[in-house]
Amino acid sequence: MTQYDVVVIGAGVTGCAIARELARYKLKTIVLEKEEDVCSGTSKANSGIVHGGFDAKEGTLMARMNVKGAAMIRELSKTLDFTYRENGSMVLAFSESDLPGLEALKKRGEANGVNDLSILTGDEARELEPALSEEVAGALLSPSAGIVCPFGITIAFAENAADNGVEFSFLNAVQSIEKTDGGYVVRAENGDLTARAVVNAAGVYSDKINDMVSEKHFTIIPRRGEYVLMDREVGDLVSHTIFQLPTRLGKGVLVTPTAHGNLLVGPNAQDIEDKEDTETTAEGIEDIKRRALLSVPSVPYNKAITGFSGLRAHEEHHDFILGEAEDAEFFFNAAAIESPGLTSSPAIGEYMASLISERLGAEKKESFIETRKGIPQVAKLSPKERAKLIAERPEYGTIVCRCESISEGEILDAIRRTLGARSMDGIKRRVRQGMGRCQAGFCTPRAMELLARELNIAPEEVTKNRPGSELLVKEAE
Repeated sequence: MTQYDVVVIGAGVTGCAIARELARYKLKTIVLEKEEDVCSGTSKANSGIVHGGFDAKEGTLMARMNVKGAAMIRELSKTLDFTYRENGSMVLAFSESDLPGLEALKKRGEANGVNDLSILTGDEARELEPALSEEVAGALLSPSAGIVCPFGITIAFAENAADNGVEFSFLNAVQSIEKTDGGYVVRAENGDLTARAVVNAAGVYSDKINDMVSEKHFTIIPRRGEYVLMDREVGDLVSHTIFQLPTRLGKGVLVTPTAHGNLLVGPNAQDIEDKEDTETTAEGIEDIKRRALLSVPSVPYNKAITGFSGLRAHEEHHDFILGEAEDAEFFFNAAAIESPGLTSSPAIGEYMASLISERLGAEKKESFIETRKGIPQVAKLSPKERAKLIAERPEYGTIVCRCESISEGEILDAIRRTLGARSMDGIKRRVRQGMGRCQAGFCTPRAMELLARELNIAPEEVTKNRPGSELLVKEAE
């Protein structure tokens, strides 16, 4: 039975951020993930917003982690080389009677330590964003809010953690956890292992993991949100992230550019029971389309290229659950991580690693690799830079994905690098092959060929994601 100091359950953005920070210490750490790759659950299907910090209730862990996490992401985007843009956000009010709501958000933000907020009139808001509705009566402006690639930040955390010695084990769902005198026995799909400490970062399943160990139960409600993604051709319709005044179900339907230049609308919010139900519905899509038009009447839905949905891990108290369980020594929860969870992830990682290392008496390493270099984005290089890269590696001169201008070299890097892609979705998350206008209609065959060759498997063994999602069927001989 393999022995570890720390087992982290879940390889979403929270688990990977915690793993990266734990890698700073002299600890033997492993991350267990039930899917085939990092960023395969909640983290892969969200708005990619770096929230300004004015929405979370003052004094909560959400507020504290949001403000600190947003500041950390600005710096981490440079040291870990992932896509981030500080585009600012607006929260819209549609009547004079709603303006006090904007003032309340501004005061809350200031109480949380956000000092760059201002209230705009409707005309001032439209001067910054001409596409806004004439019905907008005012707006709260948060200049330091931003947008990030949710895949990019999660993969960056994971790769840097792995480069610093953290192990990752995929397709390895946790089945049970048993408390022992020396820590825990974690019984997983691929075998048992022991750990001095366990970190529960299992997203919508974090209640189930907690209940394996602790009598202090909580319930995670999967809250489904649907989105519509539009072509990059219309990605500049708005420059800020446009919110509507929040309701009890969240921040409402937003209209925002993405970090990669698309236009995104959504999400709605529906509490469901099934922790795997990420379907999109005609009714849900029509609902978010209609509600988004309140903010931006000219949203060009004829430019939509796909719809998708994701699940948020909602808990009734609407705050993060962070720390050691009261009745389970060395069992740490990082649970109920809903919005602003993505923004908060680096702060959560730092906070949890500090708690765990202190409890385990772990020393910091003398040589921690602080930086990570991402895959070159050929389409963003200057002609001179592109020519130099192609001279060194000719495969960067062959375009596979025409919509996103993704080269063969980028796809090969996605497969070959630390924690490289093992599925078509894995390639997509790393380099955006198949995310453009044709939604992989043109580039799939060549990407499949490259994946099969690099993994030394038959083409019919190539999967979309986990086993069972093979894209080809071999004819009977």
